[in-house]
Amino acid sequence: MSIPDYETLMLPLLRIAGKADGREVSVVTAVEILADQFKLSESDRRELLPSGGTFKFSSRVSWARTYLQKAGLLEAVRRGHFRITERGRSILRGKPPRIDGELLSQFKEFREFQGKKRDRRIEAANGSTDLAETPIESLASQYERLREALASELLEGLKKSSPQFFERLVVLLLVRMGYGGSLKDAGKAVGRRGDGGIDGVIREDKLGLDNIYVQAKRWNDKPVGAPDIGSVCRSTFQE
Repeated sequence: MSIPDYETLMLPLLRIAGKADGREVSVVTAVEILADQFKLSESDRRELLPSGGTFKFSSRVSWARTYLQKAGLLEAVRRGHFRITERGRSILRGKPPRIDGELLSQFKEFREFQGKKRDRRIEAANGSTDLAETPIESLASQYERLREALASELLEGLKKSSPQFFERLVVLLLVRMGYGGSLKDAGKAVGRRGDGGIDGVIREDKLGLDNIYVQAKRWNDKPVGAPDIGSVCRSTFQE
């Protein structure tokens, strides 16, 4: 079973607090109960957020708790522990089929927590948010989309750049990876368009005892393979 979104977790989490009959419940205990209830596999339980460092499922449980607390259905007792409030009991007595942001918006405290709320349907239609994601996950997703867009833009720019610029960029990249120190004393671009030979030289160490000869190839229709580089090396060093 896939990991449920944080809104789906709200009602089961409130029920756990309700069954405790006013006693405090730890978030760790709630996470384990809910994981068993939703029949999550071990890999589901240990799946990390895109940013790493935090388990996705436990993060979603924590956000469900936060939203319920902001609406006054739960209250924090001490760090990592909560219990149901009278308002939470009242909601459970109404036997709602689901608790989500729309239901919680009836409470002033929750509306103030959210601030000025945009129309969720417009956001979903524009692809600006995924309602299954917590705010932290949404930020991570937006970050990844920006990275992908930037990478695509840079790649298109490189495809359109001059051969001389591309060759200098490859040499600069190797220098930035730590070969030889600075660009001034570590490498140079020596190739010319259509020369079929070496496009750059990188000194592997600052003493210049070992050199790395660079061949920069850029094809749009297929990846550059080892045989293509090998043929250039053989033709160059046989001369």
